[in-house]
Amino acid sequence: MADPVSWLQIQQGWTVVTSDGVSIGAVAQVEGDKQDDIFDGLAVESGNPVQVRYVPGEQVGLIYPGEVTLKIAAAEAGTLAPFQAAPPETAWHPGKPPLASRLTNLLRGKR
Repeated sequence: MADPVSWLQIQQGWTVVTSDGVSIGAVAQVEGDKQDDIFDGLAVESGNPVQVRYVPGEQVGLIYPGEVTLKIAAAEAGTLAPFQAAPPETAWHPGKPPLASRLTNLLRGKR
């Protein structure tokens, strides 16, 4: 088997295996902040009908190319909470005040 890799290399479709060797599905989404190297967890897709469950980062064990192992057994994997995507982030960037306001402030000596 290959050497373990970083969570930053996990891709959609990689197999997710429990600590007792049972495949429970595939990676649907990786949650985390790549810039700050903060791994939150995985969305794992499995079953018929399809279910997407959330695996917290603390429950993720070794990661190999194509395979993510968990620290929990198959029996515990059934109790994982459904995945809920994080709400989109809204960034507010203040614009310039209207030209009239800027001129008024300039005439009053304000900047």
